[in-house]
Amino acid sequence: MPLVFLNGGAMRGEPLHHLLDGAPLVAATTTAAKYRFYSVGGQCPALYPVAHGGAAIAGEVYDIPLDTLRDRVLPAEPPELELGVIELADGGSAFAMLLRRPYVSHVQLLDITDVGDWRAYRTGRAA
Repeated sequence: MPLVFLNGGAMRGEPLHHLLDGAPLVAATTTAAKYRFYSVGGQCPALYPVAHGGAAIAGEVYDIPLDTLRDRVLPAEPPELELGVIELADGGSAFAMLLRRPYVSHVQLLDITDVGDWRAYRTGRAA
């Protein structure tokens, strides 16, 4: 089963977590410090790989069956995101949702790299 890094609505306690269909949590971790982090229209987060100026972004790694990934998780993702492979803090790899390249949506992007955590960003915005 592929490891999948999640950093938005499918994490534990979030509204899309049920889409994982009971897939086991492997670790709460961060990415390697190689990504910019964006809020996509205030609705979801997106990672974007960069050569310089990246940061470690918080998330969770799950062991998700390919059928669950194909049939439940990916169809729920917004069109601004695409499946890619990222580097985790420990040097390992995992699938993750990345900002689609080239970015062609008209949805507003807000760079939230300095926050580095979707939940913290949303909590700060609500305060």
